Amino acid sequence: MRATTELFKINGKPMLVPDEEVAVSYEDLDDGDSGRDESGVMHRIPVRYKVGSWTFSYSHLTEQERQYMESLFPDAPEFEFSHPDRLDSTKQVSCTAYRSKYSISWKNARTGLWSNYAFTIIQC
Repeated sequence: MRATTELFKINGKPMLVPDEEVAVSYEDLDDGDSGRDESGVMHRIPVRYKVGSWTFSYSHLTEQERQYMESLFPDAPEFEFSHPDRLDSTKQVSCTAYRSKYSISWKNARTGLWSNYAFTIIQC
């Protein structure tokens, strides 16, 4: 089984080291009343700033690795996600988050290999 990393944790348990890039993005959330008026001027009513989103991709996994990764995600609406801080990546921070856009391909049932495992963790 591949190594785990202390950089990313689900409920305190380390994730497996991804073999692909981890895409990180941040988005401001605006109130539903935000928008452009009849003259085209934008009126923003921000409700939250810099809500994080992390996309993980694994090109291949063994059955054991797949089971480990899936055991990290509880059958619950949210979990604690630990990750490097946005401003200082040498520091760890935690947030409440949920998993979205989960996908995986069963590459070879005979050998137990999986491919294209991907998911996004989104800050609540």
